[in-house]
Amino acid sequence: MTHKPLAFIVEDEPQLNQLFGVTLRKDFELLQLYDGDEALRELARRVPDLILLDMNLPGAPGAKILERVRADERFARTRVILATADALQAAALEQQADLVLLKPISPAQLQELASRVVSRG
Repeated sequence: MTHKPLAFIVEDEPQLNQLFGVTLRKDFELLQLYDGDEALRELARRVPDLILLDMNLPGAPGAKILERVRADERFARTRVILATADALQAAALEQQADLVLLKPISPAQLQELASRVVSRG
């Protein structure tokens, strides 16, 4: 059996978190997280291949998580896809992320782009 890359889904909206999980389950081992503090605790323990990161989270905001990931050498190969409904926020953080997707996100688009961004890692 081939090893699947690990993806963290960090999204506080339960329906979206579930949808992202169903979308990525085929290609990734998943850890589904619902708040920023929980995500930071897991990042202290594990190094994912991909983080699908909502920017507006309870606890630590997505921008803080992104900053932590980009500042830590352990995550040099971790790809980050930002998910936000805020186009201005997306533009401001575009340089720090591997990909920025504006909500609503098409599941088919997410599946294709997530696989593509990790495989170029």
